[in-house]
Amino acid sequence: MKTLIVHAHPEPKSLNSSLKDLAVSTLEQAGHEVRVSDLYAMNWKAVVDAADYGPDASRPLKVALDSGRAFDTGTLTADVRAEQEKLLWADMIIFQFPLWWYTMPAILKGWVDRVFTYHFAYGVGEHSDTRYGERFGEGTLAGRRALLSVTIGGPESHYAARGINGPIDDLLFPIHHGILYYPGIEPLPPFVLYGADRITDEDYPDIAEAWEQRLLTLTSTEPIAFRRQNFGDYEIPSLHLKQGLEPAGRTGFGLHVRG
Repeated sequence: MKTLIVHAHPEPKSLNSSLKDLAVSTLEQAGHEVRVSDLYAMNWKAVVDAADYGPDASRPLKVALDSGRAFDTGTLTADVRAEQEKLLWADMIIFQFPLWWYTMPAILKGWVDRVFTYHFAYGVGEHSDTRYGERFGEGTLAGRRALLSVTIGGPESHYAARGINGPIDDLLFPIHHGILYYPGIEPLPPFVLYGADRITDEDYPDIAEAWEQRLLTLTSTEPIAFRRQNFGDYEIPSLHLKQGLEPAGRTGFGLHVRG
């Protein structure tokens, strides 16, 4: 298996960095190939601007169309092209990050904004009375899987179904479904560490063991069972889930998960 680890934490001695390093050693010892994009160490540029798209960027800037043109003509900046090549190389992508203000750190969102360009990650496929492009289960990055490894400062009870922060599955839905599944990547159930700010050195061996176990079962873990867009569950072009497909009482983001 070829694994890309995208790591987003500014402190090399942090829990996140330790989990990243353990992932590298565990997977390599198991015979897998591993590459790492350590965004802070790379001084990753986190904002999209006209410089990403070469001298022919439009004025006014049209981010989607300009990114697609630059992708098609090979004029994206070298740092973006390098990350796209890593994604095409990988079978598995692990995202290692802390949950900050209910989402990923800005530098990681900036990686997505710049790397997932039009035509590379979206804006492909037939649009007709029966299909609405190749998205949500299809697309240019189909055939790959991803795992979010997330550290959270608060306790698990705060992120339960009745917790004040909302269920963790809901908080991660925009990443799992909107960023990963949209271009065809199948997300696995996440690896979440709660109470990260209170973890001690004595706690770490148990955490490391649990993380190693997840890493060694990546290929046998079933992905989240999101519904595919163009395979009969949704009305087209409204993209509303057809009546009667949801389990009794299910609402919200859970409508888009089978079973």
